[in-house]
Amino acid sequence: MTAILISISLDSSSIFGAIASLLIGLSLGLIGGGGSILTVPVLVYLFSVDPSQATAYSLFIVGATSAIGAFPKYKEGQVNLKTALTFGAPSIITVFATRKWIVPAIPTQIGQWGEFVLTKNVLLMLLFALLMVAASFSMISTQKSLGTAESKPQSFNYPLILVEGAVVGLLTGLVGAGGGFLIIPALVLLMGLPMKQAVGTSLLIIAAKSLIGFMGDLSEQQIEWSLLGFVTAMAVIGIIIGNQLSKKIDGNKLKKGFGWFVLVVGIYILVKEGWGAGH
Repeated sequence: MTAILISISLDSSSIFGAIASLLIGLSLGLIGGGGSILTVPVLVYLFSVDPSQATAYSLFIVGATSAIGAFPKYKEGQVNLKTALTFGAPSIITVFATRKWIVPAIPTQIGQWGEFVLTKNVLLMLLFALLMVAASFSMISTQKSLGTAESKPQSFNYPLILVEGAVVGLLTGLVGAGGGFLIIPALVLLMGLPMKQAVGTSLLIIAAKSLIGFMGDLSEQQIEWSLLGFVTAMAVIGIIIGNQLSKKIDGNKLKKGFGWFVLVVGIYILVKEGWGAGH
C-alpha cells in the first residue's frame, strides 16, 4: 500500500481523486449503488486515464469494492444467492462478450459531421453521461416507491430476467459502471426481494459481472496496476466505512441528494465532450 501511495503524485487532481475514490465506496456502502457511476469520470478527469482504458479500470475497481461490500451483507443474511445466480448469469456472459469483442471492434474514429468528430472515446463518454443522467433520475424519483414496496413470494419471469440481465451486462461492458440503479429496482419489483436484500444481492451481482468483464480486457489493455490499486484501496476503505454507517444512517435519505449530484456531473460531461468533439 505504501509503494502504491508513493507512486501517485500528490498534485491537486490526485488529492481530489483520492477523496472522490473514497466517495465511490462510501456511496456503495451507504446506498448500495450509484458510487460506481463516478468511477470513470474520476479516472478520466482527475487521473487523466484514457476513457476506453478507464472503463476497464472501472470494472476492476467496482468489482473488487462490491465484492468486499457484499461479504458482510452475506453474513447478515442480506444476499439471496438464487436470485444473484438467476439475474447475474446473463449479465456476466454479456459483459464479458462486450469487453472481449464489442468494445475492441469500435473504430477509433466513428464518423464526422461538419466540425463534429465522433471518436470512440467521445462515444464512450457520451454514453456514460447519458447513463449518469438516467441513474440520477432513478435515484431522485423512484426510491420512495421502492422503499415502500412490499416483499412478495418470488416468482421468476425468466425471459424478462434474461433481457434485463443482458441489458445491464451490455451497459456495464460499454461504460464500466456497475448498474446498481437498474439492478436494485429489478430485484425489488420483478423478483420480489425486500429492499435490504436487494441491495446486498445487487453488490454480489455487480462484483461478479464486473470482475469477469475485466478479465476480458487483460489481453487488450496495458494495466497501470499502481494507479488501479490506489483507487481500489480508497474505494474499499470507503465501502467499509459506508457499511458501518449504513447501520446508523438511512441510505435512502441520502440517495436523492446524491442523485442530484450525479445529474450535475452527467450534464457537465455531456456538454464538455459534445462541445469538445465539435471544436
